[in-house]
Amino acid sequence: MLRTCIGCRSRADKTTLVRLVVVRTPTASVVTPDLDGSLPGRGAHLHPEARCLEQARRRRAFGRAFRQEGPFDTEALDALVAPAT
Repeated sequence: MLRTCIGCRSRADKTTLVRLVVVRTPTASVVTPDLDGSLPGRGAHLHPEARCLEQARRRRAFGRAFRQEGPFDTEALDALVAPAT
């Protein structure tokens, strides 16, 4: 199945993308990588590359993709993407 990366906006097979969901806590909205695809909620997809993550931030794509107000905590996503850079 094809999905669109929220960073670079290119379509790719969903096996090459990381599914993301928002986990709401009392203090923040945490963007969480859903590596096994089992977390509930509206998902978005992103290439696991620093370039795509930066484009998603610059374009403010998280709010539109999740249909929620920000700000979003992306520390878990940063940790996933950082080793690839």
